[in-house]
Amino acid sequence: MLDDEDYPAYTMGRAAEIIGVTQDFLRRLGEAKLINPQRSAGGHRRYSRYQLRLAARAREICDQGTPLEAACRIIILEDQLEEALRQNNRHERN
Repeated sequence: MLDDEDYPAYTMGRAAEIIGVTQDFLRRLGEAKLINPQRSAGGHRRYSRYQLRLAARAREICDQGTPLEAACRIIILEDQLEEALRQNNRHERN
């Protein structure tokens, strides 16, 4: 399970600590639809390593002066492009 980058292993507090942001920043990323953390049985947010990478990228872009909503859109587009390129490479190999 812990090898799975999509496994929701990190609490909100730990996730914020790891990437050096506030918990509010993580909540705002959820509101902007960049990440959608899973919820524990008690309703607490749980983040995966993949989501932490997206959040760290958002922090990096925001630290350069880009508004949060724009940063989230950039990251979503980057992610979509990366997936399209992977699919294209698979298609070309076949």
